[in-house]
Amino acid sequence: MKLGIVGLPNVGKSTLFNAITNAGAESANYPFCTIDPNVGVVTVPDERLDVLAEMYNPKKVTPAIVEFVDIAGLVKGASKGEGLGNKFLSHIREVDAIVHVVRCFEDTNIIHVEGSVDPLRDIETISLELILSDIEMLDRRIDKAKKLAKGDKKYNVEVELLERLREHFDLGQSARTFTASEDEWAIINDIDLLSVKPVIYAANMSEDDFVSGIESNEYYKRVEAFAKEEGAQALPICAKLEQDILELEEDEKALFLEELGLEKSGLDRLIQVCYSLLGLISYLTAGEPEVRAWTITRGMKAPQAAGKIHSDFERGFIRAEVIHFDDLVACKTMVAAKEKGLVRSEGKEYVVRDGDIILFRFNV
Repeated sequence: MKLGIVGLPNVGKSTLFNAITNAGAESANYPFCTIDPNVGVVTVPDERLDVLAEMYNPKKVTPAIVEFVDIAGLVKGASKGEGLGNKFLSHIREVDAIVHVVRCFEDTNIIHVEGSVDPLRDIETISLELILSDIEMLDRRIDKAKKLAKGDKKYNVEVELLERLREHFDLGQSARTFTASEDEWAIINDIDLLSVKPVIYAANMSEDDFVSGIESNEYYKRVEAFAKEEGAQALPICAKLEQDILELEEDEKALFLEELGLEKSGLDRLIQVCYSLLGLISYLTAGEPEVRAWTITRGMKAPQAAGKIHSDFERGFIRAEVIHFDDLVACKTMVAAKEKGLVRSEGKEYVVRDGDIILFRFNV
């Protein structure tokens, strides 16, 4: 999973990136501090791996990972090449989802590029640049479809669909809010649009607001309402606080979070929201060589899930021996689970569930 962290200059984007990845990206109070994207890889927290490691005493424990990309700050006109425009947009094209950091705090010492704090204006600025970039791509695709339609009338359906999407863009609406059938989405997704990517609005607050109660922050309320209307997600976060947490020892972190009344760090909450937004789950493999988590899309069937390990597993799939993590823990050993009939043999149509522990049988 690859997540692009975007935002206007001086909203706390790089500070948040540093805090959640500990990658040490440069962070400063001036625009375009981030020119080339910084990349940080973090592990997905999964307590189930710790439990399985105790059971199997493996040589290796491998959690799922998330790749965060800190993309250069954007300004108006990026779609026309302003600032670092084209470079910025090409980096967004490579990510699975966008974490849009929005400034929801006042601080006279940190200059906002627009001169004032207005999260909805900031959201609109970036959204509009993505839409303008998409319009250029869409217009080229419409021209191509019209030429093809002269020789084959079946392309008229595509022209009608894309012109309908063009009208949607003209209203300032992103592709992800467009209503279309599954077949129509197959055509749209082939265009590689930017505004179709799922978005999480990370509302960056001051420490005081975040600790005392996020509902007292009017900026956050606006972002939350906007996200709900758009079908996106809003995540309250404090980049400065996350940076402070980073400097603590592991046992101190847990105590600090407890004092703040938080169950999870901002990173853990962000990953959880991303998994939900992208429809991702994890299945597990366990044995003496390795205990490992594998990230797949919800609804994926066993052969395709096996292919995440190796293409041969999918190509030569025979069956999957499956037990759910909760059942194995309740039985304490795999032997006991088998005696109770909780280890099942599943075929090609089995839909993998989050927390399934699977041994794939294959032959190539």
